[in-house]
Amino acid sequence: MQSKQTGVALFISLVLLLVLTIAGVSAVQTTTLEERMARNSHDSMIAFQSAESALRQAEDWMENNVNSVALFTDAGTNGLWTVADFDEDERWADEAVWNGGGSVQVAVDVPDVAAQPRYIIEWLATVERTESGVMLNSSYQSVLDRIEVFRITARGVGGSANSQVILQSTYGMIL
Repeated sequence: MQSKQTGVALFISLVLLLVLTIAGVSAVQTTTLEERMARNSHDSMIAFQSAESALRQAEDWMENNVNSVALFTDAGTNGLWTVADFDEDERWADEAVWNGGGSVQVAVDVPDVAAQPRYIIEWLATVERTESGVMLNSSYQSVLDRIEVFRITARGVGGSANSQVILQSTYGMIL
């Protein structure tokens, strides 16, 4: 008696094995991608916390140390800059500013940073008002409101040097 088997069971089992292999490879790729996304998100959060800490330290430094705009120069000594001219790039956009004496490095308690954060402070303008709406037509003729306006820019680095966050705040103070 002759058997009429044609190998259909073998073919079906090989197709099922191929489908399961493709599903397994796809699951591994998805897991790897999700792990990278989580790591990048973590690095970004570390960089943000680092930059925010540097920004707050710069604001504290401003409050306690600045009593004149004469400290701010075009050379950016100790991270204190005058604002760039209109035809120049912003100071904080220049990578050289973040290396060396163009910016101030601060130590923060943020774990796993690839580099400590840095900040620069730019003197933007003097806003002055010689008349006060409240004091118009009063006997006080020498009312003067004068505020110096600064921009503080902080750059934080995450767990890798590729993860960077830049934060800015505008800071006004009466000198």
